[in-house]
Amino acid sequence: MFQVDEKSRDVTSWTSELLSHFMLRARADAWLYLAVAFYFIGGVLLITFSGHAEVMSFSLYFDQWTFLFLIFMPLTAVVVDYAWIIFRFEAKRSLAARKAFSPQRLAHLFSGMALLMALMIFQGTFTSIKNLLPILRGGFVYDHMLANADALLSFGPDPVKILQSIRVVGIMDWNYSILWFILCFGTLFFVATSPRAASIRVRYISMFMFVWVVCGNILAAIFMSAGPAFYGAVTGDHERFAALLAFLSSPDGPLLARSFQGYLWSLHQGGTSGLGSGISAFPSVHVGLIALNAFFAFDLSRRFGVLAVCYTAFVMLSSVCLGWHYAVDGYASLILVGAAHYGLKALRERRPTPSRAPDGATVTP
Repeated sequence: MFQVDEKSRDVTSWTSELLSHFMLRARADAWLYLAVAFYFIGGVLLITFSGHAEVMSFSLYFDQWTFLFLIFMPLTAVVVDYAWIIFRFEAKRSLAARKAFSPQRLAHLFSGMALLMALMIFQGTFTSIKNLLPILRGGFVYDHMLANADALLSFGPDPVKILQSIRVVGIMDWNYSILWFILCFGTLFFVATSPRAASIRVRYISMFMFVWVVCGNILAAIFMSAGPAFYGAVTGDHERFAALLAFLSSPDGPLLARSFQGYLWSLHQGGTSGLGSGISAFPSVHVGLIALNAFFAFDLSRRFGVLAVCYTAFVMLSSVCLGWHYAVDGYASLILVGAAHYGLKALRERRPTPSRAPDGATVTP
């Protein structure tokens, strides 16, 4: 009986500690939840008053997002932790396991998963607004100007014509359509759930949201454009990028890019929503998010940062070669995200150091 009472007290104490650390971490994330709420409310009001409720896409992310961030990635993290303990430790495996699955560590994991569920709403809001933008702007009105700016910066020819001879089609296609998502959303999960990223969690996710909202919604609305792959369809000039379209539709062309572009255009023409739907070129969210990771990588290690910058350059190159973007779309994202990243970092360094919890959680964002 005594042992049962002792175990019961241990469980109660462990649960209380878990909840305490979870609430502490949740309070540190309060700004992020507030930002998601304002964005969601603003998006719903914009869509409602525009009279285009058909563009709403909130439910589209539920299955994929919850499976990815509530099941697959947490289980992967647990397996990796267990594997690390088994192969790295011998006599101290029990101690290492208790530390890895302590209330503090699990609270960080669970609070990160809760935050990621809020970002599911954020992502649904982004797609809903993106679907609405061509309707509000009356079409894609800046493709001609952006294509001319590209040609001007490359001293005459369109950049895609210069790059046609150096395509590594299979690698570019797989990287842009698959690996990019793994890297961006894998990094998001790590930062949201790992204590090792506690010091940058709020800043990183704030910047993650900044890229989607400022690059993908606000600037996309101001400079509404579709990109080279859709240039002929939105401008009526089918000759300018005819060689690109011929390449995209050829048997040796990028299968994934061609499929996704066809998917997006069919949704646009049908006026319906889908997972990841909506077309906009300027500035590039693809480049913006991977550039964000590169800037944070530089904060961690110069060598790691150089590798990340090289990868960012490859993504920019791929975005042009695959017809998704004009070169200026990537330049703009790189400059904008870099300025925001280092501006926010400088602002944070000028503020007094906030108090921290024992597990590294920042009490005030």
